[in-house]
Amino acid sequence: MDPSMPHPLRRLWNGLLLVGPGLFCIGYTIGTGSVTTMAVAGSRFGTRLLWVLALSCLFSWVLMEAYGRYGVVTGRTAIHSFRHEIRHGRWLALGSMLLLITGQWFCLSGIVGLSANAIYEVVRLAMPELDPSSYWAVLGIAIFIIGVVLAMLWIGNYSWFEKILVVFVTLMGLSFLVSMFIVLPSPLEIAGGLVPGLPAAEGSKLIAAAFVGTTMAAPTFVVRPLLMKGKGWTRDHVRHQSRDSLVSALLMFVISGAIMVCATGALFHSGKTIAKVLDMVSILEPVAGKFAVALFLTGTLSAGLSSIFPIAMVAPLLVADYQAGVLDTRSRRFRALAAVAGALGLTVPILGANPILAQVATQVAQVFALPPIIAGIFLLVNRRSLMGSHKAGWALNAGIIAAFGFSLLSVGTTLWAVWEKIQGAPQ
Repeated sequence: MDPSMPHPLRRLWNGLLLVGPGLFCIGYTIGTGSVTTMAVAGSRFGTRLLWVLALSCLFSWVLMEAYGRYGVVTGRTAIHSFRHEIRHGRWLALGSMLLLITGQWFCLSGIVGLSANAIYEVVRLAMPELDPSSYWAVLGIAIFIIGVVLAMLWIGNYSWFEKILVVFVTLMGLSFLVSMFIVLPSPLEIAGGLVPGLPAAEGSKLIAAAFVGTTMAAPTFVVRPLLMKGKGWTRDHVRHQSRDSLVSALLMFVISGAIMVCATGALFHSGKTIAKVLDMVSILEPVAGKFAVALFLTGTLSAGLSSIFPIAMVAPLLVADYQAGVLDTRSRRFRALAAVAGALGLTVPILGANPILAQVATQVAQVFALPPIIAGIFLLVNRRSLMGSHKAGWALNAGIIAAFGFSLLSVGTTLWAVWEKIQGAPQ
């Protein structure tokens, strides 16, 4: 940090760095997948699903607290502890790791495709003579994005990654909050979204499941103890990690809610929905002109970059966790697995698939990883031999059990929605 920076800005920067692991959580959670899901939901259902977002963020806080407390108290990591501290835990560790890696790699492809399409669509706003369906231009942008991210991963370390995410997450949050106030609906409409109930419209169940998958992102919790190690936090930092968990969950709700409210104010009341990337990029153009488009794009691209960065790290981090329970960001294995993730991230751009549909589908699939991840930490934080006086009390246990029930409900809702989709498909 430049010592010549004005004192208030220096204090703000240092304050953001204090919630470093939380920034990784926000990076995992609020990417273009979350932007897409919230924007589609707002355009189709208004604020009716705000209560699903609120519950998802509440349970995310509970699980971040549980995993974070376990990490700082024991100095151990999640997957490694599943393997060695739980009876038959090797299968839980392997299954969790494979579910998380597979799910995140699928997500990465959709995020890269959406980010590349968003950039190209905005270029077209300035140069309308360009081909509206330029496959090679979008693929070239996607390759450039992956190349930049991999280059940063190859030369950086945890502290460096943290500083990059401070920039991306701050830009993302400010962009969406300012955008929200441009088209802010009535407070009564926003408050009404906190009343539980699913809209009767087609697709509401799948969108609700996608909310859970994108907000209660399982890698957010599992990787958290590793990030505690990278931060150097120990048993003396129990309060620090609790504050970090709370701030992270609150920011998730505020930023994700702002995206939904943007779509509600700009599209829902006019009967417009989001079917392609340009619909999202120009979400605010009718009411605020090109400046608002640029503002929303800044948030969308910051969300994409803040997600691509940590998602590319998921596989090497979890493999290192399974084998040795350490934070590994400099080895050949880390770089090789990050490169594999980067290559797979080009799948949607190479296939020319619709990134909006790809993102919603991959977010829905994330809910299936939640039940085993929640069950694993419940067993660990209730082991007095590991946690001592920091063993989970009734409040944390109640929160974990409620989160587990919510995850099962989300899985059931997802399966029900898929079955309805199959039944309704043309024969």
